[in-house]
Amino acid sequence: MSNLNKVSNNYAFIDSQNLNLGVNSQGWQLDFARFRVYLKDKYKVEKAFLFIGYVLKNDKLYNYLRDSGYILVYKPAVKDNHGKQKGNVDAELVLHTMIELNSFDKAVIISGDGDFYCLVEYLESKKKLLKIIVPNHRYSSLLRKFSEKYIVNIALFKSKVGKNKK
Repeated sequence: MSNLNKVSNNYAFIDSQNLNLGVNSQGWQLDFARFRVYLKDKYKVEKAFLFIGYVLKNDKLYNYLRDSGYILVYKPAVKDNHGKQKGNVDAELVLHTMIELNSFDKAVIISGDGDFYCLVEYLESKKKLLKIIVPNHRYSSLLRKFSEKYIVNIALFKSKVGKNKK
């Protein structure tokens, strides 16, 4: 089979909190359903793992995300010192990427968090890194060394994945 005919089997690993906060900080909202289609069309993402804190009252959101084509990986949310819900999913994202390592051709990491530096570096060394989609203009300086070849800002395709104003 030639490379042109080979079907890609790429996976996305998404830090939902970093994605949501990053996009919101740029003054717009992400349409998760459109984003999932974009990932499939542009990057041939067959499976998109969305790492998210679990809050009981968010079942409607979780159903929408599943219906949009995401595989949800939950972390129990806890309250921070200010009473705000927080679900830090960094360890889960790294672990699941490594669990799935032999199941995908290339990975798309969606986060601007420097905590993923070692994961990104490892994926690159194994020729398993396709892209890092950063959801904010100011992403971790640890990821800068990957900027020329791998990093793309989600704002570049805002018109394709942003929520339509009603």
